[in-house]
Amino acid sequence: MFKLEGNLGLCGAHRTGKTTLAIAISSQLNIPFVRTTTSQVFAQLGLDPAEPMDFKTRLFVQNHVLDAAERIWQESVSPFISDRTPIDMIAYTLGDIQGKTEVDFDLLSQYIDRCFASTNQFFQNLAIIQPGIPLVYEEGKAALNAAYIEHINVLVIGVCNDHRLKANMFCNARDVINLKTRIFNILEYFGEV
Repeated sequence: MFKLEGNLGLCGAHRTGKTTLAIAISSQLNIPFVRTTTSQVFAQLGLDPAEPMDFKTRLFVQNHVLDAAERIWQESVSPFISDRTPIDMIAYTLGDIQGKTEVDFDLLSQYIDRCFASTNQFFQNLAIIQPGIPLVYEEGKAALNAAYIEHINVLVIGVCNDHRLKANMFCNARDVINLKTRIFNILEYFGEV
């Protein structure tokens, strides 16, 4: 019988199957699946996540998203699995920065440091879920922009190789899209199957 040592966070771009995979692993291991509330935070702040926003607004929102997630993770019984981590939050923040974006680099650095500290506090294990599953339009879901999804994927991989990250890290091969195989590979990496 497999026993997860610590919490497991699935990280990666949207539309990669993280939520479906997290729920399946939760069920198989009989541990809680902890869902974060990113879209609810945007709604509470009266903002549309699909609309462009300046850096100051983006960082304001991202700090609120992290606040809300930390409250949820803090209240959760360990071990748990989540389909969102502060690593994703770093990637999406960096993903919005373009060559001419006016950025307060000190504030950005503080936010990134906060995300690493939060990841290290709440997640002992991380699994990067790369793009690969077919992109299917669903109402209310994030955009089906394959190039943007790839952009976020590359950022997540890079962030997960930063020396500030202390969690055990597994990267799912992009050609592994079968749900049962994904589950098996993650469980095999983090312990005995």
